[in-house]
Amino acid sequence: MLKSQQEYIRLVEELIEHDKRYYDQHKPIISDYEYDRLYTAVKEFEQSHPDLILPDSPTQRISEALTEGFKQGIHVSPMLSLANTYSQEEVGAFIERVEKLLGGKNILFSAELKIDGTAISVRYEKGVLVRALTRGNGRVGDDVTANIKTIHTLPLKLPSGFPPLLEVRGEVFMDTRTFKELNEKREEEGLEPWANPRNAAAGSLKLLDPKEVSKRKLQIFFYGIAEPEHFVLSQYEVHHCLQKLHLPVCAEEDFAICNNLKEILAFAGKIQKKRSTLPFEIDGIVIKVNDILSHKALGMTGKSPRFATAYKFVPEQAHTKVESIVVQVGRTGVLTPVAELTPVLLAGSTISRATLHNQDEIHRKDIRIGDWVTIEKGGDVIPKVVKVDFEKRGKDSRLWTMPTHCPACGHKVIHIPKEVAIRCINLQCPAQRLRSIIFFAGKQAMDIEHMGEKVVEQLFHKGLVKRLSDIYRLKKNDLEKLEGFKEKSIQKLLKSIDASKYCSLDRFIMALGIKHIGKETAAVLADECGSISSFLNLTKEELLRYEGIGDTVADAILEYLKDPKHIEEIELLLSLGVHPSQKEVRKIEGHYFKGKTFVLTGVLEHYSREEAVSLIKERGGKVTNSVSKNTDYVLAGNNPGSKYDKAQKLSIKILSEKEFICLL
Repeated sequence: MLKSQQEYIRLVEELIEHDKRYYDQHKPIISDYEYDRLYTAVKEFEQSHPDLILPDSPTQRISEALTEGFKQGIHVSPMLSLANTYSQEEVGAFIERVEKLLGGKNILFSAELKIDGTAISVRYEKGVLVRALTRGNGRVGDDVTANIKTIHTLPLKLPSGFPPLLEVRGEVFMDTRTFKELNEKREEEGLEPWANPRNAAAGSLKLLDPKEVSKRKLQIFFYGIAEPEHFVLSQYEVHHCLQKLHLPVCAEEDFAICNNLKEILAFAGKIQKKRSTLPFEIDGIVIKVNDILSHKALGMTGKSPRFATAYKFVPEQAHTKVESIVVQVGRTGVLTPVAELTPVLLAGSTISRATLHNQDEIHRKDIRIGDWVTIEKGGDVIPKVVKVDFEKRGKDSRLWTMPTHCPACGHKVIHIPKEVAIRCINLQCPAQRLRSIIFFAGKQAMDIEHMGEKVVEQLFHKGLVKRLSDIYRLKKNDLEKLEGFKEKSIQKLLKSIDASKYCSLDRFIMALGIKHIGKETAAVLADECGSISSFLNLTKEELLRYEGIGDTVADAILEYLKDPKHIEEIELLLSLGVHPSQKEVRKIEGHYFKGKTFVLTGVLEHYSREEAVSLIKERGGKVTNSVSKNTDYVLAGNNPGSKYDKAQKLSIKILSEKEFICLL
């Protein structure tokens, strides 16, 4: 409990700073649980001293700021934020308050997942998606319509039976697998990783280029309707109404109608048990009064509705000691500090290591060797150091600094401007070569079964595989030298290596580990080139014509292809029987599109960009990235960009999506 007005003012200022980091910068420095504890302390002080409440206190307003570069729109009805509870007693108190305000017992409640994402309001007029707004300040939000349309599960048009005007509320999120891949890529590129999937989703939704948003593979679940009393009578009906309109909602087993506290807690217990198996992050459940007409009768308090509350799960944490900080070297040379911990049990597994991401993160949290720290699993998957217990810091704790030379090869490391990462630029660095081989054999690349990280490490350290091509030289007698390898496991691995020789061109390009080349860019390169020989002879002019490839990516590809050692390695792989081939594309002969060059701009309603490109190519057309006098058509969706303007200046035919469908 806060003891003075000065303490209250200081804590309000601290919370305002945390709100900026959370909502505006998407870089929180404390956990949600820690934030909520501070928020509760402020709220309790204000309840005891209503005459001292500051107008800018986070309890008095919704803290998400509006973003420069976006238009704004007004919500049909305010988008409020939920009050949080963390204990069974608090949930019981919520039920008692509701019963008292409504003057009755035996009130039904709905309960569902609390997705850890970013709130969104989506408006449909005559069944067509016309607008999407972020929560903003609750009354006005940022218009992110073009970005929200990149979510493939979101219908741009509702099925028959839709109301003429419908505004639905939901949560945009990123699944844990996509989040992990995104962070791995960011760290390899020397960029600061996202703190959690929620921040990654919120940051992605606020990108100014919808093409970039599309690459983030965002997802959405809906849970509410603005002014629902015009359509339904209960939250149960809201859930099923959204479902009938083909709007994505949480699974049926993750939604419940409860009669009392006991049933709510039983549902919460069930969800908490399955939490670690969900492909996305949740931080609790949402409890609402089921009867819609009661919502208005209950009203709101401060910035939260009285008809609902969030019952948040206290994050599982453990306390342990930082025994040392070691450095891992990635395949692109990025040095990543890792905390070696005294082994401790957390969320069902023993944790002995936790990534510290980069030097800036260590300095910001003031983590030292010998410190006692609190750790938790991000999304119940990735161990992370949450904070240091400064009261336990001993005189033997030691500051840590990034080494000036690579721990794997001794080469001097560099800090590239505009990157948070420190890099080793020695391409012969053994650690980089090892990570490159692991990546090459991995699932996203050549997908060599039975050749996981531990197997590659053995092969590398025994000198059996020093470069990519050595994989295809392995013989039975080589594998007999590996620990735990008997006749059956040897034959399985040799068979997998042989099977991987017949791979698709995009997988092969991906496996080379060229900087900035992910799955989608590799697919574009494979589609455009058609063969490995064409890929090896690419020019910058050609690359810049390809969809989604700009100067940075083009330069990275050309820099890779200029290195004679890289070309030698590719030629060795081909000579050893690796046969990358382009997937056969279904062809429709004699179509009007044959020989025509298309450029796409804006967001299409009926197709994703990839689907439109595929349809054009099936019919013999070609898709390029930039508008020129050689362009036959510009296919323009909603919110077209500068390509549309250039097409007008060059008098190039601009197709609407409706015209495109007719030509198909």
